[in-house]
Amino acid sequence: MSEQHAEHTDAWGDPYPVHAPDTAPPAAPAAVTPADAADAARLVSFGLQPKLLPARDAEYAELLRRYREESAFARLADAVATGLGLIVLEVSTRAGMAVTAGEDSVFAVRMGDYARRASSDAADRFLHGLAHLAVAAMAFPRPEDLADDAYIGRITVNGVDAFVRQACHRLEERAEEQGDNTDPATDAPGLESGWRIYARRSATGATKDARRLSGSTTGIIGKAVAFLTDSGFLQRTGDDAGGTYRTTARYQLQVRDMAGSAAMTELLELGVVPVTDGSATLLPPPDPDSLELAADAGLPFHS
Repeated sequence: MSEQHAEHTDAWGDPYPVHAPDTAPPAAPAAVTPADAADAARLVSFGLQPKLLPARDAEYAELLRRYREESAFARLADAVATGLGLIVLEVSTRAGMAVTAGEDSVFAVRMGDYARRASSDAADRFLHGLAHLAVAAMAFPRPEDLADDAYIGRITVNGVDAFVRQACHRLEERAEEQGDNTDPATDAPGLESGWRIYARRSATGATKDARRLSGSTTGIIGKAVAFLTDSGFLQRTGDDAGGTYRTTARYQLQVRDMAGSAAMTELLELGVVPVTDGSATLLPPPDPDSLELAADAGLPFHS
């Protein structure tokens, strides 16, 4: 035996033994099958049906379980959503697969498109946008409301109208204090430049049978909340005060996504919706007769 060979043998003359590893090497991840891709797309399709609840659909609940427990399936579902221009906000038993459309998604419903369908008048389109902003601000007036998954906001049509009119009153006072009682400059903040449009509009209109006109402020708010209800963001709970509604988990996620917008921040900073003990109310105006409020304007309360 050569000296070199001896250096590579153990005491028994055998080559260094090959030791079996203590644990088996990790198994290669299972290949994604066409059936997995179909299931992932199916889950995303459920997410695009905002009124569908996992608790009421066994297939939806099973796909949610796979998403939570199978990382490869979750990545696949996320990829399908991304390819459709969707942003996954949350995947849970309470909200299902909550998605929102990105700006360039074919599923995007832009406020401008919604407002144009609702009205051809430019002023009305502005009021429709303001109505949606006000509903969100009243439903979740505090940051902690948005952070608390168990929080449920409650609004009424007449209450939202009263809220916006009080905000208009506050903006009018601010304009007078600054000595600017003419129409604001074009570069003024959004609410500052538009409060007069809302304040001048009738709350209900003047029909012989006391029905609210579609172009009245409560009519515009009614369209806004009907749209949000059809989209699975609100649930109608009664007919009092022009219609009462409660928020859903999906709406909370949507408002979280828009909470940092300049317009919503501006509206909340007016201090019209102070919250002290968990209930949101409106500040009383100095002169109640000076505001054109809807009859029996119900104010929303939050549990």
